[in-house]
Amino acid sequence: MLIQNSHPLYNLPLHEADAETLSLAAAEEVERFLSYRPNHVPTPLRSLGSLAREIGVGSIHVKDESSRLGLGSFKALGGSYAVIRLVLEEAARRLGRAVEVSELGTPEVRSVAETMTVGCATDGNHGKSVAAGAQLVGAKAAIFVHSGVTDERVAAIAQYGAEMIRIEGTYDDSVIAAERICNENGWVVVSDTSWPGYERIPALVMQGYTAMLREAISALPEAPTHVFIQAGVGGLAAAVAGYFDIVFGSSRPRFIVVEPDRAACVFESARAGHLVKVDHAEPTIMAMLECYEPSLVAWRVLARKADAFMTVGEEDAAETMRRLAQPLAGDPAIVAGESGAAGLAGLLRVLQHPRERAALQLDASSRIFVINTEGATDKARYEAIVGFAPKRVLEAV
Repeated sequence: MLIQNSHPLYNLPLHEADAETLSLAAAEEVERFLSYRPNHVPTPLRSLGSLAREIGVGSIHVKDESSRLGLGSFKALGGSYAVIRLVLEEAARRLGRAVEVSELGTPEVRSVAETMTVGCATDGNHGKSVAAGAQLVGAKAAIFVHSGVTDERVAAIAQYGAEMIRIEGTYDDSVIAAERICNENGWVVVSDTSWPGYERIPALVMQGYTAMLREAISALPEAPTHVFIQAGVGGLAAAVAGYFDIVFGSSRPRFIVVEPDRAACVFESARAGHLVKVDHAEPTIMAMLECYEPSLVAWRVLARKADAFMTVGEEDAAETMRRLAQPLAGDPAIVAGESGAAGLAGLLRVLQHPRERAALQLDASSRIFVINTEGATDKARYEAIVGFAPKRVLEAV
């Protein structure tokens, strides 16, 4: 269930490229870009004091991304940001001058964007972000979804004007198809996973997430001692681990990567000591985390800066969703999707095992930070798991 990081690179400095991508200056630049988004407001940091007392830790703070930019997920920060950056760079190349984000709505920049098509594979949230970014700048989007993506999530992406392309198989199959078809058509791949020779755009996606982390650190009453963050291909986990390492240095919190036990590619890579692709197993309800091969850039960060890797089961995620929807007295209710609850599920799971708890030095003084990465992005599935609609939770907040 839990293993410590034993990679030879563990605790070495970040790769130079990753240190630049996740730097304080880069995070400030992301925030500047966000200031031009009409619906940008910082998401709330919620304290679960009653739950912390019940389970025997000092505090639990949840960065709640369920309302981010109206898209319901932290992914709104990554794909859209990358699309905007790529359009501005292409406009600068064609116009022969620097182009500022403030010029996004100008006829010159719109005319460039209208000639561009961006594409990506998605489990749901990343594709929605890429499609929304394309619509914002006037570009086209082609979004590739695999067999397991629900019709509700497909419709949520299509509303942003994207061309939806169904691919048989898993998320990894859709990644391969997206790269091939985009290359054949001259479209720009805006993926949140990376592979040899394709690193810069996924790094931009990761960079977009730093705005959320900058907000969180400014709102936290004290620096956290432990961070539990969920992983699919590992982009978010790497962004958090890398950025927190830059901000806190030698005083950085312990960092634990949490994955579904049915799709634990980062966990298995940590166990093997190198990148591995795991076999497709039974689908997990944590659909946004159902990935079978880590991102190359993400693994490069996590090999250095993750302290431990763990897995959680289906019921761990479901029960945590229910606990957040019906919290202890004094704690706020939180709408967390199946993948959104996974980081907190990891904490609750570890605390059931004295050996793992001791290994991570979790005690009454521990200050926990987690991210609710998504709200009820599939409302029917949410209601089936929690027992009532997300609207009822929101009305109780």
